[in-house]
Amino acid sequence: MVLDRELRFVAVNRSYEAVTMRSRDELLGKRLFDVFPESGEPEQRLRLSLETAFKTGQPDTIAIIPYEISRPEHRGGGREIRYWSATHIPILGPDGKAIYVIQNTNDVTAIAQMKQSGSSSAQIATAELALWRNAETIETAYQQTLAENDEFHRLFSQAPGMIAVFEGEDLNATFVSDSFSRFVGDRPVIAQPLAQAIPELADQEFTDVLRQAIEQGESVIREGMPIRLRYPSGEFETISFVDIFCNPVRDADGEVYGVFVQGVDRTEAMRAAHHQRMLMDELNHRVKNTLATIQSMARQTFRDPVDLEGARYAFEARIMALSRVHNILAERRWEAVPLTALFSGKSQGVDASRISHRGDEWLLSPRTGVALAIVVHELLANARQHGAFSRPGGRVDVSWQTDCGDVPRLALTWRESLPSHEGVGSELRPGFGLRILRSIVEGELGGTVSLDLTPAGFICSFEVELSEGASGEL
Repeated sequence: MVLDRELRFVAVNRSYEAVTMRSRDELLGKRLFDVFPESGEPEQRLRLSLETAFKTGQPDTIAIIPYEISRPEHRGGGREIRYWSATHIPILGPDGKAIYVIQNTNDVTAIAQMKQSGSSSAQIATAELALWRNAETIETAYQQTLAENDEFHRLFSQAPGMIAVFEGEDLNATFVSDSFSRFVGDRPVIAQPLAQAIPELADQEFTDVLRQAIEQGESVIREGMPIRLRYPSGEFETISFVDIFCNPVRDADGEVYGVFVQGVDRTEAMRAAHHQRMLMDELNHRVKNTLATIQSMARQTFRDPVDLEGARYAFEARIMALSRVHNILAERRWEAVPLTALFSGKSQGVDASRISHRGDEWLLSPRTGVALAIVVHELLANARQHGAFSRPGGRVDVSWQTDCGDVPRLALTWRESLPSHEGVGSELRPGFGLRILRSIVEGELGGTVSLDLTPAGFICSFEVELSEGASGEL
């Protein structure tokens, strides 16, 4: 049998069950001296040997020890004295300290009784030889079992998926893989009831599934089961989504005594799938909005155009402006548009030396980014046709400020300037492009806009909210 540091039963084999007249369920998780009390010298000797093995990390042997145990009622009741020879072998943890002790036990009651009854030396020698050979056989089988168990633990401990075995009514853990241990925060769970080792699981579906597999004796599968864990530091709680496969564990008689659990942590995959669904929903929404915008631009552009060829060119230019901002969004997984990207002279077909911008970088939400891309396109188109870029030496200066209050806001000023000897018209005549600009800023973005024509050139100032997914962080 195997004991932990509190002298609780962790495992027993069938021979131990038979000789102590106790079943596995009666022993696992119980303290040795609660099940087999003995107030005299035998208990002291046994306790001392176990403590020595735990303390020194070295095997300790008791050649022979009489020990009185109770017989179960179905075996006639009462108490009887048994004689044992026991070796206590420590199992060391990663720190070199003993965490378990294996008791390799031989029942030598028959030999002790032969000596007490005055049996001949030949009879006793024959019995002792038979016992010795039996002990050798047991030891060989035991060492082979240890090697097989070591290989089992090595293979299953390193398995990429989570593996654990729980036994008994209290779901005592008898094996956990490295990945399972990491998943629960490297807490000590072996030989402990699940509710004690990981108390937050007591009222979760995970525990119910384990009990269902044991009680029904059938495999139970759950996909994407949410599991809440509070790590030992207690500072935060996590929610993971795990695929769980539970299979009942049976003894040689077919009785279920535990459950074998396999788990796969699918948290990141499920989060990625959820994010993908959100992106697709967002993309569908934006495509519909974009198509509506194109429809509106087409309707306005080709309504009684004086110059059909010019109208076609203007419409194509607006489509290209939408295409450029959609390319930016595609590169950033449809998450955000950098504000400075809207004023890239190269992408707008403008000499970069004739346009400048200043202000802190800001990530615009897709909705705001697309809307402001159209606004900037109309300002550039107006500057090329009527303003600063229509004459040599003209330039554009763009500046903005952001207010990071409860609702972030963007205040932007577009200022065109002409050479000092050039003159400008005295009256501002907003065409279709500037009407689109006002419609987007005031209508779609709920902001305010101001248009002014000064002797130095055209000025456009507007202010909009940046509440939808905007961020000042790159």
